[in-house]
Amino acid sequence: MDISTPSVVTSETGEDQIQKWTFSKPMAHDGDDVFTLIANCPPLDTNSSYCNFLQTTHFSNTCVIAKYDGEIAGFISGYQKPDRPNTLFIWQVAVAPQFRGKGLAFTMLDNLLSRDSLNNINAIETTITEENNASWALFNKLDARNGHNGEVSTFLDKNIHFKGKHETELLYRIPLTQIKQKG
Repeated sequence: MDISTPSVVTSETGEDQIQKWTFSKPMAHDGDDVFTLIANCPPLDTNSSYCNFLQTTHFSNTCVIAKYDGEIAGFISGYQKPDRPNTLFIWQVAVAPQFRGKGLAFTMLDNLLSRDSLNNINAIETTITEENNASWALFNKLDARNGHNGEVSTFLDKNIHFKGKHETELLYRIPLTQIKQKG
């Protein structure tokens, strides 16, 4: 089921744009657009397009796609950890260049967390490289909203795990303490 939520996002001119924005569970037909979006969002790692099709089908309940006038503007992929189903692992957050700096990533994250099907989620985890300032800002904002109880630790080390081919991925775990709003 594709659930779209009309939203109000303030444009640069100050005018409210109503019903031009939709936030929904992705579907199979979104897979190629998600692949293209992620490819246009360095430093995100591109995966195979097949992976993006799996995200938009098998994991659609834990992903969100944002569209502006039908055009993909952003995407968050995530999944419930098999060994900790109350933890939502956020894999990637992608925002098209023309939509950056307007709070879209946080709006998508809020939309995702407000889903009834994710009521059991009591923590968010994600991995971030040290230099990914946009991701740090997004998840620091979520952490602040939830009482600054987040913890950062090394998840995959540059030298031990990646053999020098990729920067260290730091695990950011944020307990969710704020009562979720229903959207």
